[in-house]
Amino acid sequence: MLASRDMGFRSEFKSLTSTQRSTFGACFLGWTLDAFDFFLLTVCLKAIAADFHVGIPKIAEAIFWTLAMRPLGALVFGMLAEKYGRRPTLIVNVIAFSIFELASAFAPTLSIFLVCRALFGIAMGGEWGVGAALALESMPAKRRGFFSGVLQEGYVVGNLMAAALYGTLFPHLHGTGMLTGWRVMFMIGALPALLAFYMQFKVEESPTWLEAQQRRRIEGKKGSQLKLRHILQYLPTFLFLVALMTAFNSFSHGTQDLYPTLLEKDHGLDPSRVGFIVVISNIGAMLGGITCGALSERWGRKRMIIIAALCAIPMIPLWAWSHTVPLLALGGFLMQFAVQGAFGVIPAHLNELAPAPVRAVFPGFTYQLGNLVSSRNGVFQAKLAQHFSGGVLNAVMSWTVVIGALAIALITGLGREARGEDWTVAEKVPVSSHETT
Repeated sequence: MLASRDMGFRSEFKSLTSTQRSTFGACFLGWTLDAFDFFLLTVCLKAIAADFHVGIPKIAEAIFWTLAMRPLGALVFGMLAEKYGRRPTLIVNVIAFSIFELASAFAPTLSIFLVCRALFGIAMGGEWGVGAALALESMPAKRRGFFSGVLQEGYVVGNLMAAALYGTLFPHLHGTGMLTGWRVMFMIGALPALLAFYMQFKVEESPTWLEAQQRRRIEGKKGSQLKLRHILQYLPTFLFLVALMTAFNSFSHGTQDLYPTLLEKDHGLDPSRVGFIVVISNIGAMLGGITCGALSERWGRKRMIIIAALCAIPMIPLWAWSHTVPLLALGGFLMQFAVQGAFGVIPAHLNELAPAPVRAVFPGFTYQLGNLVSSRNGVFQAKLAQHFSGGVLNAVMSWTVVIGALAIALITGLGREARGEDWTVAEKVPVSSHETT
């Protein structure tokens, strides 16, 4: 079975041209390294809190500010991508989040650290929408589901890298001042800036954007006026996607961001065991995203999302309430297989539902607005756990899974599906029946 899956994986990539492979690889790495930088914060929460002499809820505010500023980044970078192209915008984006990650490492006070994380959030918010548009616009329509799953799991690979680095390197870092362990980790997080050089020379612009740009030159102002005149017709889709992504981000972040803290505080595990469990969880997430993304081509986007989300609920006892490392690792694997399996369908589903003239803006902006609405979830989870169970997170995080899974199933079921939509045709029809929910 593993051999056949590996062959299928290879055949999908071999079906692409070298340009498509380079473009997809760069977009995947951009999202991976963006997530790596974000999750360095989540695995280091306890250490950062100790360094600044505050409680974990105070440092959880950094997660809030990162998530809260992401919609601004999605809007700004998305608009730049519509005007100047996906490729140059993504290059600037990668450099920006690397700079703000490095600045976080040298923050002398908690206030400055929070400002750095807010600025990082702006840069992080732009990456997903622009990268997804560039990657999926370069893909054949019939392969969007598979590559959607692979692309989204760049986020999981980033989490995996952060957990692996934390588990292997952090226990050996004993510096002081500006060289404390978490600061060194954040310095390493600035290395993604090197990806910009690869993108400069190996990645080509989205053919869909180039075609649309050529058409705009011919039409002059007509295209812009048409887009503004019909923008209100996009509102139902916009509101639906914000609601969907609020549920998805609450589900995903609610099972990931405080999970290392749950393992440390509730189960008394040391960093190496925490890192091991999070790595196993993310292997499950990666396999879930790729598998469910590919299956969505056969079973449909909506059906696959609903099935995967609901499968998370039976995993709760193993995931949060087990008493041994092997069982917690198994629970983490199965939980994230389901959670990120549902999320693996999202890049294709969201881009297919987005109006063609604003594909670089709509998916990323609605994704990050969902992040904004759910951005205080980590803080709420920590405070609820402190209030009702003395800081123990098991119950709060378990209810997060139940509520999140049911919300995703309900909202997804109420929406439509545009699997395999021809974007070349869609680009030529700015207003169509595809633009309402």
